[in-house]
Parts: sequence; structure tokens; C-alpha cells
Amino acid sequence: MSKNINRRNFLKKSLMISTGVVAGLSLEEQALLAQSKPGSAAVPSTSSAPGLPMGQIGKVKISRLICGGNLTNGYAHARDLIYASTLLKNYFTTEKIIETYQLCEENGINTCIANNNPHENTSKVLKKYWDERGGQIQWIAQCNPRSKDLTTNIKEAIDAGAVGAFIQGGIGDRWIENERVDLIGEVVSFIKSNGLIAGVGGHSIEVPMAVEKAGIEPDFYMKTLHHGNYWSVSPEPEKERPRFGVGRGHDNIWALHPTETIAFMEKVKTPWIAYKTLAAGAIHPGDGFKYAFNSGADFIVAGMFDFQIREDAILARNMLAGELDRTRLWRA
Repeated sequence: MSKNINRRNFLKKSLMISTGVVAGLSLEEQALLAQSKPGSAAVPSTSSAPGLPMGQIGKVKISRLICGGNLTNGYAHARDLIYASTLLKNYFTTEKIIETYQLCEENGINTCIANNNPHENTSKVLKKYWDERGGQIQWIAQCNPRSKDLTTNIKEAIDAGAVGAFIQGGIGDRWIENERVDLIGEVVSFIKSNGLIAGVGGHSIEVPMAVEKAGIEPDFYMKTLHHGNYWSVSPEPEKERPRFGVGRGHDNIWALHPTETIAFMEKVKTPWIAYKTLAAGAIHPGDGFKYAFNSGADFIVAGMFDFQIREDAILARNMLAGELDRTRLWRA
């Protein structure tokens, strides 16, 4: 881990270690500085990420905080910034993605969620990490079945070593909007028959509502959730937001109807993985994670740059070890 050592040396040499300066550093940087001091003790257990609490979906044990794949796949969701996706694709080289996964494992995150798109090389990068670096991170594949080909994309994820697969949120929205909940049932059955945990994604609350009504039994839901208290939120009342039509360029409609989502998911017995909890980086993880856990999410998936992983893991670990103001029972 020579890069980590070099970074510690850089921090040690370039920063004046004063109370004022240290207070302005991220948790990750403070931890690195503490480790770089001669004779310094290890970071106390109250500030360390290993031991991140786990839940279980089916036979799969999953860390409560999951590494998301939008950043590594180049999906910026950066509102009106046209260069952000290109910047991400140049930053997240194969080596950088592998380094990111390794940092996740070092900090107690044992699972990633990433799109199974052949153009994004997800499976090839994971295979390289598993085979050449001895990595153990689990992959839950975001899959893109088509109405006329429900299984090919999922078969590819199965063959590539995924432990789980789910229907991508936009597809779930579209199928429910077009009254094709039967397609969701077929995909869930196919995933389960191949021994993977099976999930259904959706931005709209109509997705889990329709799946529950139809009696389909996925192993987990992927449902968006974040509060509306950030700079780009629409001033329109929640009830006036569209039921569907998400993803039109502004993150204020990626997590439709949070109050309705929280109320409905309260009654759902299926494990729930919340995503887009930070509104593409507009919400601080200390706020967004707590909101999601308090609102009933069993797991959170968050896209993270390598330099954010330790801090995010520490925040999640500490809030899970403390008292959360949630009423929904843990379902996993």
C-alpha cells in the first residue's frame, strides 16, 4: 500500500498540525495523520470502520453500507455539468476501481452494486480483482433485462460470479407504468432459480406497491430515498411531483415521494436497500445515511470516491452503534 504511505507522508509534511487545521480535515484525513505520527497508537475502536455491522439477505451476509457503482461506471448525475461523466471515466481506471474495492474491504464494506453492462467492464474488473489481487468483495449486479429478452443480461452476471441481481430502477419504473408487473415476476423467478438473491429496483413508490400487490416475492427492494432539504430541490409540493418520468436530469426527482415511501416501506417485510441517499453528493453522508436508516432502510448503497470510503464507513459504523430513531423493524 505504498500509495497510502505516500499520502500519509504528504499530509504529515504539508499540513500544520494545529487544532484549527485538524478540525477542518475530514475524518479520513485525521485518521491518516494520527497513524503517521511516530509512536502513535492505532485509531481508537470508536473511530475505526472494521466491524461495520452486517445484515443478511437470503444466505448472503452484506455490510449495512454498500459501495455503489455509478461513479466507477461513469454515471455522474451531476445536473447541468456536462463534463462530469467524462471526468469520472478518466479518474476511475481499472487500477483505481480495484484500489477502491480494496479500500472498501479494509473498511468493512464487503459488497458492491454495479451495472452489468458489457460496455462498462464491471465483470472484467471484478474478475481481475478477485483472481489477481485476492479480493473477496461480493457483487450484486444491476441488470437490464429487456421485455423481449428477460434473461441474457442476467445470465452474464450469473456466469461472472454475482451473488445477487436486481432489475434496474428505470426498467422497474417503466414496466410498472406500462402495467407489466408480470415481467418483474418472471425475472425474479429466473434469478432465484439460479441461486442468486433477487431484487427489484424502482425510483417510484409505485414499483414496490405493484410488486407487493401482485404477490411477487423478491429477496430485496432497491428503492430511492433522500430528504428534500438541499439546494437543488424543486419548490413544488411533494404531492405534485410526477409518479414516473424520473431521471430527466435533476436529482430532486430521483427520490420521488419520500414521505410516501417511508410510510409504505414501514409495512413491507422484504429487506430494503436505499439508494440515491446523498442526492448525487448534494447531501452530506452524516445527514443522508442517518435519514435513510431512521426511515427504515436496512442497507444503504452509496457511490464513493476512494478518498471518501473510510470517512463514510466510520460515519455509518458509529451511527449504527448508537441510537437510531427508526420504527421499522430490521428486515435483514
